[in-house]
Amino acid sequence: MRRTRWWILALLALTLLLVACSKTAPQNTMNPHGPTAQTEKNLLVLVLWPAAAVFLVVEGGILLISIRLRHRKDRDRMPPQIHGNTRLEIGWTIAPAIVLAVIMVPTVSTIWQLARQPADAMQITVEGYQWWWGFRYTDPDMAVNYGDHDAIVTADVLVIPTGRTIDLSLTSLGGGAHSTAGVPDHQVIHSFWAPQLFGKQDVIPGETNHIVFSADDPGIYSGQCAEFCGLQHGKMKFRIRALDEADWQRWVANEKSPSVQPNDGLAQQGMDLFLGVNGVGGQCIQCHAVGGTDAAGTAAPNLTHFAAATHECFAGCDFESFLNGNPNAADLKAWLADPNAVKLGAKMPDYGLTEQQIDALVAYLYSLT
Repeated sequence: MRRTRWWILALLALTLLLVACSKTAPQNTMNPHGPTAQTEKNLLVLVLWPAAAVFLVVEGGILLISIRLRHRKDRDRMPPQIHGNTRLEIGWTIAPAIVLAVIMVPTVSTIWQLARQPADAMQITVEGYQWWWGFRYTDPDMAVNYGDHDAIVTADVLVIPTGRTIDLSLTSLGGGAHSTAGVPDHQVIHSFWAPQLFGKQDVIPGETNHIVFSADDPGIYSGQCAEFCGLQHGKMKFRIRALDEADWQRWVANEKSPSVQPNDGLAQQGMDLFLGVNGVGGQCIQCHAVGGTDAAGTAAPNLTHFAAATHECFAGCDFESFLNGNPNAADLKAWLADPNAVKLGAKMPDYGLTEQQIDALVAYLYSLT
């Protein structure tokens, strides 16, 4: 029975090891796609070798001593003691100090290197909510072409140009709602992490931390909150979509434009319900914004271009916006019908929408390209 237990434990350990070695994992620190991630990987590898050597010497020594000096039936006396061996004690004090000193120099150098904020970097504010991420493009040339000329704002998917340095300002804004004094509710610590582009950085209420990075190649890079922040911490994910210059310019032009006006009856009904036309509905605009309309809420994701091709997921990236190129209407309907049923603890309440109302809202949201 004991031998079987050891075999099971060994198989579990081997399984974990094999999973950790996957080269296709979407969140793989050892597969960097940008200079920041590459610098962090280089430091990790540099520290790993001395750590491995120390591990082998220490654990090997323990194993050797345990075997050679183990108790035997025919041995009654204690093995020779080395207490008071000055040379040995000085040696095992100096050796770790030298190892730590060697590791410290590149570590501190890397910390200072990654902390630099280039003056010409693109400025984007990352807003951590419970439980989703918002992104605000604050450079003057990223202002929208409608309303009061606010910044481009997206949720769940951070879109960036490849090869350009990005300076992220990280802030925690709680659950999205505010007190009458303007203080955000449920402010907690998050951690912003996309390992193929950069390491973890805490997102702390009342403080602003920074991440400076860039992406070498177009593609999609997965990330998540890496600090326990409440009930749905495990479902607070995001994606970074890096575009080449041509696609980036098209994306910016589209994001600067107001929302698309519906061109079919069902979507128009959904828009009227969303905005509360004729006194029906209107709860959506209390929290959400849709550029070019009266909806200007800031407590929940901006929906101006909800159905844009780059907005690949919603509700903390728990759900895909599209499946095989088609709108994922089933999951969006489930979310609108009862958010807490599909994401327990979600701040969005159940408004008791009818099936017809949900169909109309889905049609309207998927018209917002």
